[in-house]
Amino acid sequence: MTTPAPPKPTREVAPTPIEVRRVRRAFYGPAFVAAVAYVDPGNFATNFQAGANFGYLLVWVLVMANVVAMFIQYLSAKTGLATGKDLAALCGQRLPKPVAAGLWVQAELVVMATDLAEFVGAAIGLNLLFGVPLFPAGLATAVISFALLALQSRGYRPFELATTFLLAVIGFGFLYQLVAVGGPDGGQLAEGLVPQLAGTESLTLAVGIIGATVMPHVIYLHSAVTAGRLRPVGERAMRTALRALRTDCVGGLGMAGLINLAMLCVAAVLFHGAGGGFDGSLTGAHEHLGRLVGGMAALAFAVALLASGLSSSGVGTYAGQVVMDGFIRRRLPLLLRRGLTMLPALVVLALGVSPDDALIGSQVVLSFGIPFALAPLVYFTSRPALMGTLVNRRITTWTGAVICVVLSALNLYLLVQLLFG
Repeated sequence: MTTPAPPKPTREVAPTPIEVRRVRRAFYGPAFVAAVAYVDPGNFATNFQAGANFGYLLVWVLVMANVVAMFIQYLSAKTGLATGKDLAALCGQRLPKPVAAGLWVQAELVVMATDLAEFVGAAIGLNLLFGVPLFPAGLATAVISFALLALQSRGYRPFELATTFLLAVIGFGFLYQLVAVGGPDGGQLAEGLVPQLAGTESLTLAVGIIGATVMPHVIYLHSAVTAGRLRPVGERAMRTALRALRTDCVGGLGMAGLINLAMLCVAAVLFHGAGGGFDGSLTGAHEHLGRLVGGMAALAFAVALLASGLSSSGVGTYAGQVVMDGFIRRRLPLLLRRGLTMLPALVVLALGVSPDDALIGSQVVLSFGIPFALAPLVYFTSRPALMGTLVNRRITTWTGAVICVVLSALNLYLLVQLLFG
């Protein structure tokens, strides 16, 4: 009996130009959804207070945080592409149950802190534009965010286009303000790129900027948004998708970084060392913009703040669904899910707690949550059996590990300073 010859190895056929364009189009957009969370109302609070209190001193923190955000979100997007699953689902399926349960509880607290910043910011925006009291404005924010999330029923693209439009509104708002105040001081801006701090208050704001820029809940979300798209067939198509995601991260998060820098520069130009009674609040920033620059600048600020709160609240609810569904494989009705996470924000608004203090505090909480999302992300992306050909290079894994350790050490130092300093 003749032994059949072994089959010849198949050669992967290169994707056609039409297929390449199709893959690229499919993977442009997730980073712009993530970027909305990087310019949420918490960024307004931290960036304006940083610029008003310390001028350009913390520019280096903002730039470094944005670079770190690009790196982390790229890893998150790559996870979704390579595995077809989101980070929360991987944690729930592959980590020991006690570890996964602890990460889930921590992630839910992060989502609540995120909602606090978003609802408070949108409420302030509605108050500044239309005079709506803060608590009813918070309820209105909930209704509008539901409408934004309803776009998901029509596929991922309408939701992405809506959030990208709101991101553009924020960007144009601060571009106008930056031009209206005469632009930043180039020399002082360059000096701000040199790492330096000025006491515990500047450290607290630095950690707040990091928490507002490197958003832990979006680490989970970005992998989910990517995993729910087209599944490339073959290594070449996968590499094409990966390059598209890399470009997407640079574009979306680069835009968010420029908006954050514009916020800090506007505050530094107008308020640092100028006196005039500015108290560091968002309401005060709006009032002083109107008095010192003009009504259009104040209007642009209020519209940008409202767009920020509304868009990031929708993204925050989406992230909350991803976290619960991934970790414990439970999906609550959207109304109940939204009610649970927005409850702390509504309590803050109802009790009359300083909205600006609540915003800063929420960003510090977010900063403490970063390592708990980043550590499993670095671990999973370093596993060849899970990631296949998209597994991290050794330098990528070490970079992620160093970022995780540095952020943890910074958080621990801040905690010691706040308790015993």
